[in-house]
Amino acid sequence: MSAADATILLVDDHSVVREGYRSVLQKQPGLRVVAEAADGAEAYRLFKSEAPDLVIMDLSMPGIGGIEAVRRIRQWDKAARILVFTMHENAGFAVQAIRAGARGYVTKTSPPETLVRAVMDVLAGRIAISPDIDHELALSRISGESSAADVLTPREFEVLRLLLAENTTEEIAETLHVSPKTVANLHSLIKDKLGVGSDIELVRLALRQGILTEV
Repeated sequence: MSAADATILLVDDHSVVREGYRSVLQKQPGLRVVAEAADGAEAYRLFKSEAPDLVIMDLSMPGIGGIEAVRRIRQWDKAARILVFTMHENAGFAVQAIRAGARGYVTKTSPPETLVRAVMDVLAGRIAISPDIDHELALSRISGESSAADVLTPREFEVLRLLLAENTTEEIAETLHVSPKTVANLHSLIKDKLGVGSDIELVRLALRQGILTEV
């Protein structure tokens, strides 16, 4: 697909941020923002109703995060083109986003032209990764420590993110539309996969790997 008359869904919980990159994108010939969402659940609903050519997705939002939203959208439409645009300059988030089905990952510290170039690449069917994340991915491969991004599925990574945000088992179950027992089982599986015996160790690992950050 070319960028000619490409429709875009913007997903970010900050209206000012959406306004900023809507302005950048609509200066480009052929790009048109047709819908905006402030959270992952709204993004999923709007994707089904608007069928945009491209979704530009933040990761840290109320309720379900961007990675889970990417996973759900790609389950609905295997051909969905999704570009993550986030503050997370962490290789682990990039790995999980791509694994969930995103076709690109750009950090918000990147210059506007990097976002525009990534939009064009993803619309053309290519993978787009901003240079800073390319560097982080390379470093992560030589760190030696088994990372959460490498061993967890996108659903497990989302549960981990919600646990680190101090959500209870019941709250996570409601957010993800699963049973509390399923969440408890995933919580235990996450600790087993990461080789930790307690939630304190889980928090320490998340801090060490840059997964636990201020959002």
